[in-house]
Amino acid sequence: MFRLIRLVIFTMLAFVAGVFYERSNTSQACDALGGDMAGGLCVSGGTSQ
Repeated sequence: MFRLIRLVIFTMLAFVAGVFYERSNTSQACDALGGDMAGGLCVSGGTSQ
């Protein structure tokens, strides 16, 4: 039973780490294009609301 719980916990941790990794890559790509991240979206020019 402990192994099953441990598997679920490690899977959740890996998923969260993957989300943060992908958000970091997206943010870096947005910066390279000269945009700004606003609400998880890359905004290039103008104002973000």
